[in-house]
Amino acid sequence: MQSEKAILETDLNLPGRRAGKVRDIYDLPPDEQGLRLLIVATDRISAFDVVMPTPIGGKGRLLTELSTFWLRFIASRGITRTHLLSVDAGEIPESAFRGARTSREDLAGRIMIARKARVVPVECVVRGYLEGSGWKEYQQTGSVCGVKLPPGLRQCDRLAEPIFTPATKEEMGKHDENVTFERASAIAGADVLRELRERSLAIYRAASEHALARGIIIADTKFEFGMGESGEILLVDEALTPDSSRFWPAETYRPGAAQQSFDKQYLREYLEELVREHRWDKQSPGPLLPPEIVVRTADKYRSALERLAH
Repeated sequence: MQSEKAILETDLNLPGRRAGKVRDIYDLPPDEQGLRLLIVATDRISAFDVVMPTPIGGKGRLLTELSTFWLRFIASRGITRTHLLSVDAGEIPESAFRGARTSREDLAGRIMIARKARVVPVECVVRGYLEGSGWKEYQQTGSVCGVKLPPGLRQCDRLAEPIFTPATKEEMGKHDENVTFERASAIAGADVLRELRERSLAIYRAASEHALARGIIIADTKFEFGMGESGEILLVDEALTPDSSRFWPAETYRPGAAQQSFDKQYLREYLEELVREHRWDKQSPGPLLPPEIVVRTADKYRSALERLAH
């Protein structure tokens, strides 16, 4: 994987370019159904809301293949419609490459052509296990985002039922903030948020069952939804990838401590070591990543894809 060309950013002759932590997004000419987007998964990686200066070569293709698998899985079960229209780079207009530094070949395997939607500014987080910011909050308050949990739970314990714990969706460089259902309802509207809660929990349950049959525990994950031009709710962005979820190998799961993982936790642990050594302060710019961290991180992503989607 590391021999292939790493894509840190893209340059196309298309309007409306905006760059997220991982994806570059452009406007495409509309079709008969309405407005469309081109979403490109680069090889950027972020941790603690900071984009690292070192790319993970091939990561964008792995993310796109896994996210496409899940979006089709979700739609096929009738849980919710998604924004996904196509993953064929051949459908990008030739004019997009005139005078551009990015080629069609660069984009193969790392794009989604998607229906444009107005994004609901709330991260829809579902937790089936107690870890991360949820574990920290539980230790302090006995609750997560206002959801009261039983006393005496351990780190990484499985919850009796998955819980919906929304977060604010902040601009890049700012930390998303866990909030109560009531606070999120004030942002998105109570009726909309109730519907998003039901859809998020339904996706998590179906995906967790599929993943567990393949030896992976989905500890938690986050979804984004948007409103299409006709007012319908669409699942947008990515879904159930190592960038947006905690994946643990079921065969080594032992509650009471941090778990082995298929996600960015390996990178986070390396960065936490730098913080302890006062070599980084969790602020931008991020540190350059050594080759062994790049290779091991890519291997984690590849292993998750092979187990879940192949």
